[in-house]
Amino acid sequence: MTEVYAIVLFLFVLFLLLGTGVWVGLALMGVAWVGMELFTTRPVGDVMITTIWASSSSWTLTALPLFIWMGEILYRTRLSEDMFKGLSPWLARLPGGLVHTNIVSCTVFAAVSGSSAATLTTVGKMAIPELRARNYPEKMVIGTLAGAATLGLMIPPSLALIVYGVTVNESITKLFFAGVFPGLVLAGMFMGYVALVSFTSTGWNPTVERGMSFREKLANSRFLLPVFALITVVIGSMYAGLATATEAAAIGVIGALVLAMFQGSLTWDSFRESLMGATRTSAMIALILSGAAFLKLSMGFTGLPRSLADGIAAMELTRFQLLMALLVFYIILGMFLDGISAIVLTMAVVEPMVRSAGIDLIWFGIFVVVVIEMAQITPPIGFNLFVLQGMTDHEIGYSTKAALPMFAIMVLMVFVLIWFPELATWLPDNMRNSPS
Repeated sequence: MTEVYAIVLFLFVLFLLLGTGVWVGLALMGVAWVGMELFTTRPVGDVMITTIWASSSSWTLTALPLFIWMGEILYRTRLSEDMFKGLSPWLARLPGGLVHTNIVSCTVFAAVSGSSAATLTTVGKMAIPELRARNYPEKMVIGTLAGAATLGLMIPPSLALIVYGVTVNESITKLFFAGVFPGLVLAGMFMGYVALVSFTSTGWNPTVERGMSFREKLANSRFLLPVFALITVVIGSMYAGLATATEAAAIGVIGALVLAMFQGSLTWDSFRESLMGATRTSAMIALILSGAAFLKLSMGFTGLPRSLADGIAAMELTRFQLLMALLVFYIILGMFLDGISAIVLTMAVVEPMVRSAGIDLIWFGIFVVVVIEMAQITPPIGFNLFVLQGMTDHEIGYSTKAALPMFAIMVLMVFVLIWFPELATWLPDNMRNSPS
C-alpha cells in the first residue's frame, strides 16, 4: 500500500510542477524533496547537496559539454554546404536522387555533433532550398530530414547515450560503438524507403542533374575530407583504445576549431557564441541529471523501484513482452518529454526491471535511444517538428504527416534490434580495451 501511495504522490507532484512550467531539472528536485520529507528522517538539504555534487562531479560527464561544444563550433562553419557539394555528385544517380543527401548528410553530421536539433538545423539550412529548387516532393524533403536528423541521438558521439551511460553507470565508449551499426542500418532503411517511393510515386519528377565524370566527382569529394578526417580521429581514437570518450571529445573540439579556422568561419564572435551555446545546453542537461540523481535516491527510500521490478517479475512477462510494454510506454512519454528528460526520469524504475529480466544494458541503451528518437517527430512536443516549423513555415501537422513514414521505419528498427541484438552488441564486445 505504501508503494501505491508513493507512486500517486510522485506522479501528482511531478505533473503539478511540470504543468506550471517549472524546468524539468527543478521539477525532479521538487518531487525528490517531497519524497524525502515524507519517507525519511534524514536532513533533506544535506542529502540534496551531497547527491547533486556527486552527480555533477563525475569525470565521465565531462565528455558531454565538450561534444556539445564541438557541435556548436561546426554548426557555425560551412560544413553543410561542403557536405552537399561533396555528396550530391555521388548520390544524384541513385533511385531517389538528391533526397538521399538529407539522410547521408545527417548521418555524417551526427558523427560530429551528437545532437538531433543541431543536425537538423545544420543540414536543413542547406538541403531544403537546394531540393526545393530541383522540384523534389516537399513532403519527402521534410519527412526525410525530420527522420534522419534523429540519428544525431544514436550515432556517436551521442548526447543521449552519454546521459544514459552516466545514469546507469555503463561505459560511454561501449555505448558509442553500440550505436554505430544500428545507426547505419536505420539510415539505410530510410534510403531504401526513398528509393521505393521514387519508383512508385506518380508525383516524383525532379530536375535531372547534369552528369559528372568520375574525375569531377573525385574533385568535389575534397569537400568531404575535413569532416571525415575529424570523424576518423574522434571515433578512431576511442576504438583503438588510445583515448577515453572525454579525451576524444577534447580532440574533437580542437579539430573543430582548426576546421573552422581553415574555413575562415572562426571569428571572436562565432567562438564566443559557440562557447555560450555549449554552456547553456550543458547546464540544462546537468540540472536534469542532478535532479534525476536526487529523485533516484529519494525513490530508493520508498523501495518503489525494487517493488515495481518485483511486481513485473511476478507477472512472468517474457523479455519480448516486457520490451513491447516499454516500447509503448516510451512512445507515450515521448509525446510530452524530450528524450534526455525521458531517460533520466525513468531509469530509476526501469533499470531494475531490465536487469532482473537479464537484458543487456548496453543493448537496452540503443533500444531506448531508437524509441526516444521517435519522440523527436511526434506531437505535441516533438522538437524536430518545431525546428522544421521555424525553418519552413509549415504547420506542425504538415511536418508530422511528412515524418510519419520515418516513425514507422523506426518502429520496424526496434524489431530489427530485437531479432538481431548483435547489431548493437558485436562492436562493443570486440573493440579494443579502453577506459570509459
